[in-house]
Amino acid sequence: MTSTDRETIGMPPVRTVVLSLGTNIGDPFETLQGAVDLLLATPGVKLVGVSPIYRTTPVGPVTDQPDFHNLVLVVEAALTSAMILDRVDAVEQAYGRQRDVPGGPRTLDVDIITIGERHIDRPELTVPHPRAHERAFVLVPWSDVDPDAELPGYGRVVDLLARFDADDVANAVKPYPRQIDVAGVTVARGWDERHDEEDL
Repeated sequence: MTSTDRETIGMPPVRTVVLSLGTNIGDPFETLQGAVDLLLATPGVKLVGVSPIYRTTPVGPVTDQPDFHNLVLVVEAALTSAMILDRVDAVEQAYGRQRDVPGGPRTLDVDIITIGERHIDRPELTVPHPRAHERAFVLVPWSDVDPDAELPGYGRVVDLLARFDADDVANAVKPYPRQIDVAGVTVARGWDERHDEEDL
């Protein structure tokens, strides 16, 4: 059944959804592994790819906090945007997400980066994510999963990354030694591995 067929009979179309996950409270590996498992257990969601985990320098209004651990999860979802947002919120709440300090430490943060080619601007949800093009901790792992990915309205992810100073990226986005385990799926190769090959 095509997406058009699904819409004709009132079912949500299948769209590729890009999610950015981050944590800097508690055990980062256990949190990210558990969050990925919960998201992939959502009815109507199918895995496309998962990036390596990266240890990243905090950015934004609160920089005096522990480093974050981030990854990007790409899925196909036969869900409405409201259903996707509700599921993301539920997974965050399962890990005790608090929003007391904007940009502050958090047990789990799941940002919706894109929902297909959709452009949504509502108080509760904006996609494409308005700051994704500025965030190496989103662009680096996303490019691992899909080197040909495009951020709607901004262009190819690898071109956006090329605007960053490579040394700054290497210092701010560092590979983490443990990687997510998803049955039957190989985690994408890390940005550092791919760039080492390019330098040969």
